[in-house]
Amino acid sequence: MSSNLIQIASDSQFNDLLSDSKKQGTTMLLFFWADWHQPCQQMVAVVKELACDRKNIVYLQIEAEKFPELTEQYPVMSVPTFVVVKGGEIVETLEGASVPKLVKMVGKYNTSSVKPNLEQKSPEEKEKELNTRLGQLTRAAPVMLFMKGSPDTPRCGFSKTIIGLLKDNHVKFGYFDILTDDEVRQGLKSYSNWKTFPQLYIKGELVGGLDVLKELIAEDELKDMVPQESQGEDLNARLKAIIEKERVMLFMKGSPDAPQCGFSRTIVGLLRDTGFTFGHFDILLDNAVREGLKKYSNWKTFPQLYVEGELIGGLDVVKELQEAGELDDYVTKK
Repeated sequence: MSSNLIQIASDSQFNDLLSDSKKQGTTMLLFFWADWHQPCQQMVAVVKELACDRKNIVYLQIEAEKFPELTEQYPVMSVPTFVVVKGGEIVETLEGASVPKLVKMVGKYNTSSVKPNLEQKSPEEKEKELNTRLGQLTRAAPVMLFMKGSPDTPRCGFSKTIIGLLKDNHVKFGYFDILTDDEVRQGLKSYSNWKTFPQLYIKGELVGGLDVLKELIAEDELKDMVPQESQGEDLNARLKAIIEKERVMLFMKGSPDAPQCGFSRTIVGLLRDTGFTFGHFDILLDNAVREGLKKYSNWKTFPQLYVEGELIGGLDVVKELQEAGELDDYVTKK
C-alpha cells in the first residue's frame, strides 16, 4: 500500500510544495515532530496509515529542530504539532499526540469522508447555536481578539499591527484565529455587525478594529476600558525580575526533567554534568516572556542561559565554553 507522506529534506523542497498547494488549492497536513520524542515516534505510524488511506491530502513530515526557520512560520509551540494548510493558508492546528483528535481533524478534509447530517436542524436553530457559541468565545477572556493567525504568527498586516499595539500598552488578551474556523469567521460579521478583522472585544462587548484601537490609544482612553486583571506590568521589568531570580537562570522549552526540545535537553545535560545549580523558566507557558526575551537580549533562539543577570548565550556558546574547559570557571566567577 503506497503512502502519500513526504519527508521534508530542505527548505526549498517545502517552499516548492507550498507553492504548488497555493496554485492548485490543495490540502496539506504538516506534521512537526522530533526523533528523540517518544510520542512523536508513535504518531509517525499513525500519520503513515492516514497518508495511505486519504490520498486527497498531502502529508509533510517536518523535523522541527532541523528546520527552525520553517517551524517559526507556523504556530508550533511543542511537538508533535499538526497544521492543516489549504491553498497556502492555515485552516486548523492540533497540538499533542492524540490519535482520535488527529483522525477526526483529517477526516474533515478528506473528500471521501462521511460528514454528519446537519440539515435536520432548522436555519433558526443553527443560528441560535452559533450565536451562543460566539457569545461564549467573545467572553473567553476579559480582552478577546479575533484575528488572522496567532500572536506569534499573525497572517495579515492589520492583525500584526493590533498585536503590537496591545503588547506596547501592556494589555493581556486572549485570541481566536478566525482562519481555523470559517463558521466563526462569517458568523461574527453578523453577530457584531462588523464586517472586517481583526475585532477586539472587552468583557464580551465589541470595541472595534485596528482604527478604533488606535483612536482609543491616541485619546488615552484604552487604559480605563481594560479590566484591571488584563493590565500587564511593564514587560522589561518583569523579564529583568525573572532573569535575576536565580544566579544561574535558564530559559528553555519545558522543564529540566521534561524538556520539550532537543536543544533544551542537551543544555540541561551540560549544566547538570558540571554540577551547577540553576533555575529555569519554561517559555512555552508564557508567550509574552518568550517573545519579549528575544528583543530584551537581542537573542532570537532558545534556550538562553543567564548568569548574574547577564546573557551568556545559547547551546552553542555553552558547548564552546565546556569544550574549552572554561564553563566551570566562567559560571563560578561570573
